[in-house]
Amino acid sequence: MSKIYLLNNIPFEGVENLEVFKIEFISSNINLKNYDALIFTSKNAIYSLDSFNKEWKNIDSYAIAPKTAKVIDEYNGRVKFIGKSSHGNEFAKELIPLLKDKRCLYIRAKKVVSNLVDILKKNNICIDELITYKTVSNIDSLDKEIENNSTIVFTSPSSVNCFFKKYQWNDTLRAIVIGKTTAKYLPENIKYEISSSTSIEECIKLAKKPIV
Repeated sequence: MSKIYLLNNIPFEGVENLEVFKIEFISSNINLKNYDALIFTSKNAIYSLDSFNKEWKNIDSYAIAPKTAKVIDEYNGRVKFIGKSSHGNEFAKELIPLLKDKRCLYIRAKKVVSNLVDILKKNNICIDELITYKTVSNIDSLDKEIENNSTIVFTSPSSVNCFFKKYQWNDTLRAIVIGKTTAKYLPENIKYEISSSTSIEECIKLAKKPIV
């Protein structure tokens, strides 16, 4: 049976993890009391913010998707809204009517691919940004070789960029991507399949399905 390589550290039965990147937290002494709405589009944003400031739990949180909201709940935060689309730009449009007259803070990575902030600002939403983590290549620590006829599961643009710093693609490999944004970062010659939702679990289900 061909192997399935997942490009992060989340364990799944029958799947081999290939950690092509790692997350580094970036601390800040920001005063969160200046805000009454926090926007989260990633679980890493929650983990990183909580590592240096616990006051976020007292502020209404707006989560891009149920998975993100679940982490907020687990950390005893206050989930005010959960997005329906799970995509940054669409999430921003959902937020517009909810954030009027609020002072908002978007907790994010050093690099982002959506236009969430621009969309909100153009619609007169008062919003600041706080960078609390960054993605760093972990390629130098990897010594695994990719077997032919394997499936590679790309879970973010960073996973694409880091993977191709070390590995060469060939036509025996199968590409699964978590969403349209991640797919845009793949080389143009690579055929891919997109999971039915922006969920790693759905990516793995698709990867385990035989090719028809």
